[in-house]
Amino acid sequence: MTMAESTLEAVFSYHNLVHAVAGAAGSVTAMTIFFPLETARTRLQIDETRRAQHTPEILAEIAREEGMESLYRGWFPVITSVCCSNFVYFYTFRCIRAVCVNTLRNKAALKDLVIGMVAGVINVLMTTPLWVVNMRLKLQGARFQTQHFREDKHPFYHGIWDALTRILRDEGVQGLWGGTMSSLVLVSNPAIHFMIYEAIKRYMNRFASGRELSGLQYFFCGAIAKMVATLITYPLQIVQSKLRYGKEEELQQYRNHLGRISAVIRHILQ
Repeated sequence: MTMAESTLEAVFSYHNLVHAVAGAAGSVTAMTIFFPLETARTRLQIDETRRAQHTPEILAEIAREEGMESLYRGWFPVITSVCCSNFVYFYTFRCIRAVCVNTLRNKAALKDLVIGMVAGVINVLMTTPLWVVNMRLKLQGARFQTQHFREDKHPFYHGIWDALTRILRDEGVQGLWGGTMSSLVLVSNPAIHFMIYEAIKRYMNRFASGRELSGLQYFFCGAIAKMVATLITYPLQIVQSKLRYGKEEELQQYRNHLGRISAVIRHILQ
């Protein structure tokens, strides 16, 4: 078997497909169960003058003002984005890992970090338009307490395809890829997540005496890794949400993407 054939076999393997489908399915299930918390998180990040500042308060406030169904507003576009994004990420991660199996063999943590960041960049470039659309649809009809959001709202979109075509027509390509720079910086989140996850898993396997870890142990590995990665990168997630929701003309005062990110961070810290 030639090197090219070996590489193709490593990339288009059943093992990689199973990991990608499992990652996408798990992410969709988790997002569906905890979607009201995602709604609260988005409101707190975007609507900065909202009176309620804690999760139970904001959930109760949204349900009271907009109805219980508003807690699941935008569920389908978000699930679509999560499914596509995680499938691309997990498949790319496993492919690169399989191809680079002999690279940095003695530096497993560094290898996982680098592969995670490369997979994250590919994922961001491919799926950012879906995340921009789901942010718009999720906040469509929301009762903002921040004045400029109340006065200058986005047009009403009739689903994912309508939002994609209208954003492209009204705001151009840059509108669909809004927040790309902050998203590229945020590839460190899943990269850190995977690095910590694999490190914890390797540590636990030392004490497993050759036995497979239980589902609960895998769950705690993932939960701890995600918590650490989120704590490290959360300020950038706020920036990302603001750039994805904001219209392009509202952001023209900044000369470039890095200027936008630094300006939003300064505004958050004021």
